[in-house]
Amino acid sequence: MTVSRTKETMTDIFDKCAAYTAAREVIESGLYPYFQPLQENYGPEAVVKGRRLIMMASNNYLGLTVHPKVAEASIQAVKTYGAGCTGSRFLNGTLELHEELEERLARFTRREAALVFSTGFQTNLGAISAVVGRRDAVIIDRSDHASIVDGCRLSFGTTLKFKHNDMEDLEAVLNTDNGFEGRLIVVDGVFSMEGDICPLPEIVKLAKRYNTRVMVDDAHSIGVLGERGSGTPEHFGVEEEVDMVMGTFSKSFASLGGFIAADEQVVHYIKHNARALIFSASMPPPAVAAVLACLDIIESEPERRARLWRNAEHFREGLHSLGFDTCRSQTPIIPVLVGENEMTFRFWKALFDNGIFVNCAVSPAVPPGHSLLRTSVMATHESSQIDQALEIFEKVGKGLGLI
Repeated sequence: MTVSRTKETMTDIFDKCAAYTAAREVIESGLYPYFQPLQENYGPEAVVKGRRLIMMASNNYLGLTVHPKVAEASIQAVKTYGAGCTGSRFLNGTLELHEELEERLARFTRREAALVFSTGFQTNLGAISAVVGRRDAVIIDRSDHASIVDGCRLSFGTTLKFKHNDMEDLEAVLNTDNGFEGRLIVVDGVFSMEGDICPLPEIVKLAKRYNTRVMVDDAHSIGVLGERGSGTPEHFGVEEEVDMVMGTFSKSFASLGGFIAADEQVVHYIKHNARALIFSASMPPPAVAAVLACLDIIESEPERRARLWRNAEHFREGLHSLGFDTCRSQTPIIPVLVGENEMTFRFWKALFDNGIFVNCAVSPAVPPGHSLLRTSVMATHESSQIDQALEIFEKVGKGLGLI
């Protein structure tokens, strides 16, 4: 029996907005770390609230956001094509620049084809929801990025999860026959909070054994891992065993957007079925041109990547020697485990006041009791800046009783 609701008994859908006070309480405490507007950005340093800080919160791993060649390419693209496309790739929003970038990315990742989306988040939404159908299963790591989780939600398939980087648990999931027609494993190459790398060789071995396809989200790996910088599959030497590679342009590529690279028939299918592509305006010309310029630099300057890894090792080992817990970090993403939310906010604020900009991750974004500061280094950080940051971490950490 259906019970009718009267106007008097219905709840106002906006009541939850009025009841949400968590963020306002942190703002009022003076410890709020989010939505901090940058006034100027110099790469390894930035000006916030009139103060010049060492930037250790950016995903600008190769330091290309302020590279003269990248800026000039963007300016020339605006002069040639204008500021935007005002349409989707499917209709009037495809430029020769988009197709040039897709051809370059296919060669760079050693795939048959590539397809660019307007954002990295949309790339996962579009690709996963297009490929995974009603009778299919998508299998994800419990620490996968939110865009992967939401891509699974938008698909009509069944989502199964395995414990973070736990191959025994993954095999247990794969070994369960639920009558699915097709299965796809989706994992981050580098996990964005703790900076650890997925065990891709073991994943592709299991996938082959259980007749399952593999997609790797290389948002934080592209430009960083591998001899040529093409990501996690190259890093492990399993490029031929990975079926789809996803990457973003908002990290090493100093721009905005994302891409999928795979066999031509897979890219062709996504191109004509991904709602996030078909119903979104395409990447604007200056963003595309910036990515192309960054790709030139990544391919011609491997020493930039070498500097990034030296800086990452310098900072991570320095934090270790001070007594900080950097979790499972293996990459330029270096978390500092704190524990409880309030102390994490206090640590962030003290570092900010002493001249360092870092990121703050608290529950429920991370498990309770596992709140952390997320730091990251760039190829363009000077050794003296890293040493200065370590001195500040030591001063603040001792002052708060964390070390």
